[in-house]
Amino acid sequence: MTRRRGREPYLSHRARYRLSIDIGGTFTDLVLINEETGEVSVAKVLSTPKDPSIGAFEGFRRILRENGVDPSQLTAVIHATTVVTNTVIERKGAVTGLITTKGFRDVLEIGRERRAK
Repeated sequence: MTRRRGREPYLSHRARYRLSIDIGGTFTDLVLINEETGEVSVAKVLSTPKDPSIGAFEGFRRILRENGVDPSQLTAVIHATTVVTNTVIERKGAVTGLITTKGFRDVLEIGRERRAK
């Protein structure tokens, strides 16, 4: 074991993993991938709409525990969610506004997925 400045000990013999979390309106799905073997593990927990982080962390702890993985073995955590998309589509979010300054007019057009010509 060698120590790198400002970081945890580098453990070359420990497997490394990538974790993906997708928070949906009903379920939160998690996928854990062993980077060395390609082995894939999945978990599904109920989402918690009032506070999506509760379901996400429950799933996070569960999938790591079930696979004997320590959080320090994660090389990446990839997050996705449909919560914001659904809020916009259903128009259930707070009323908001956008104020721009001179020179940033195209921000509004990009927000509508088109650019002024």
